[in-house]
Amino acid sequence: MEKVIVDCSTGEQTVLPLTAEEIAELEAAAVAAAEAQAAEQAAAQAKADAKASAEAKLAALGLTADEIAALN
Repeated sequence: MEKVIVDCSTGEQTVLPLTAEEIAELEAAAVAAAEAQAAEQAAAQAKADAKASAEAKLAALGLTADEIAALN
């Protein structure tokens, strides 16, 4: 893996290989991003499950689909 360093005053570009520490940081950031995405997906699924459960309970109480939709 490489990184590009650009000197904005001259426009000169330098391509350097990443150090082991930089590679480790990138890998750790990728793992953290994947964990955050999984947590967001789990939260969204939990919210959807709770909504479906609430709608089922309202239907069990005798509310129609239109009445339940009106509550949203």
